[in-house]
Amino acid sequence: MRDNPLVLHVLGARPNFVKAAPVVRALDELGVRQGIVHTGQHYDALMSDVFFADLGLPEPIANLGVGSGSHARQTAALLTGLEDVVLEHHPSLVVVYGDVNSTLAAILVCAKLHVPTAHVEAGLRSFDREMPEEVNRVVTDALSDILFATSPEALSHLAREGVDPERMHLVGNPMIDSLFSALPKLDPAPVQARLGVPGRYAVATLHRPANVDDPESARELVDAVLAVAERVPVVVPLHPRGRQRLADAGLVNRENLSIVDPLGYVDFLSLVRGAALVVTDSGGVQEETTMLGVPCLTVRPNTERPVTVTHGTNRLVTPAGLPAAADKALADGSSTPSGELPPLWDGAAGPRIARVIAAWLRGDNLSPAAKGRVS
Repeated sequence: MRDNPLVLHVLGARPNFVKAAPVVRALDELGVRQGIVHTGQHYDALMSDVFFADLGLPEPIANLGVGSGSHARQTAALLTGLEDVVLEHHPSLVVVYGDVNSTLAAILVCAKLHVPTAHVEAGLRSFDREMPEEVNRVVTDALSDILFATSPEALSHLAREGVDPERMHLVGNPMIDSLFSALPKLDPAPVQARLGVPGRYAVATLHRPANVDDPESARELVDAVLAVAERVPVVVPLHPRGRQRLADAGLVNRENLSIVDPLGYVDFLSLVRGAALVVTDSGGVQEETTMLGVPCLTVRPNTERPVTVTHGTNRLVTPAGLPAAADKALADGSSTPSGELPPLWDGAAGPRIARVIAAWLRGDNLSPAAKGRVS
């Protein structure tokens, strides 16, 4: 490995920023030279720029500004833009996060250019190939050189797919690191006051293609959310993706239903922290509600984060079953079934990842025993 190696982090969407921040911070403390490439997959300033400020991330060395589009068009734009960045900066390692199209594109570019890669949040599986994110996860893990798993079952998934155990590291969840750091700043009251939210309320986040792209599915979901709003006021920070389809299906401001613009990281989690209930189809929100002890109803048939169900506050529901599930969650209140957080949700995932990367950059030959020491 050459002197003064460079690590590039490719970030494209809200969850990427949250996961990367603890890793970037820990690598900086180890003196590793690094840079951030913002692909602009989340192009809304309220879903990207504000996150850099809230999370203390440095300014990107490149912003591709790819914006929205079909999966093919967006991925194509990402491929050409990321290739130029990699060829210009000659990184020693490219780190990707999660399962968005930016992640897939970076892995493909680096595989073609023979640039080593690391995947943070490797091994998550919903086993539903109709989800675009599942395809991204499988391809990314197949091509990554270093795989950082957030949970024990992720290691099992990778092993079944033939990944060399030497490449796997169980490190915990860096998204929880960011949440630990933000906890002292998470005060629901100012956000409630600004948005005019009552004392007891629910939060809903909805954007998955399976829920919003088909008009009939969108109507079914909106009808279920409206039924929840008959029980408790609902605040919906509306993701740009699918906004018009959800509006066409009836998700508009009305009594007990407030549609608001996307919120920054601290504001959104402050709102979630004070909620009596969260309804979502997001992956990261399942983890954040588990950490905060807020009841979460995930409107999906499956989850790549089953630990949030077995160790957390999350429950999978259908749109038809959402109102009854909301009644139960509102009656039961906040708690975690096991009384404890999932393994390695201790706020130290970022440093674990940084130590593995630093050792790899030094050219250390990590045996299983040594891997256990650094992780």
